[in-house]
Amino acid sequence: MTERSGSESGPAHKTLEIGTALLIGVFGLIVIVGSLKAGINWGAEGPRAGFFPFYVGSAIVVASAINLWHARRDDDGRLFAEWGQLRQVMSVVVPTAIYVGSMPFIGLYVASMVFIAWFMRWLGGYRWLTVVAVAVGMPVVTYLVFERWFLVPLPKGPLEEWLGL
Repeated sequence: MTERSGSESGPAHKTLEIGTALLIGVFGLIVIVGSLKAGINWGAEGPRAGFFPFYVGSAIVVASAINLWHARRDDDGRLFAEWGQLRQVMSVVVPTAIYVGSMPFIGLYVASMVFIAWFMRWLGGYRWLTVVAVAVGMPVVTYLVFERWFLVPLPKGPLEEWLGL
């Protein structure tokens, strides 16, 4: 579903409004189902674990239904964004999601080195010497500040374990 405004094209604002309302509504339903499994009534010690999340999930579903109703009715033909703009956003979102998803497997430090290097070289176009210096330097500084100075352990992967960090 795309709308055209002159030579520009992209997803319609209405389409994204409806999709977002549905997605958030599904999230609310998941919260409700989980709350029902945990119990939403009162026990001897007070409200059970699902009591408050059930009402939060219900509020989310109601709010999503209201948003869906308004999005369904309003159609002014506006574009949400052009495809080129969405590609720019996705060029940041996809690597960031990979970075976060890889952290449990390769650790914070290695993931951060790769992430920083990727963005500096790919989006920033920096020279390799600068890329390596910052991509290695930032995780080292992070390690020293958090693990050594504040004594806060951060997620480590196999490489850090092998190095004994």
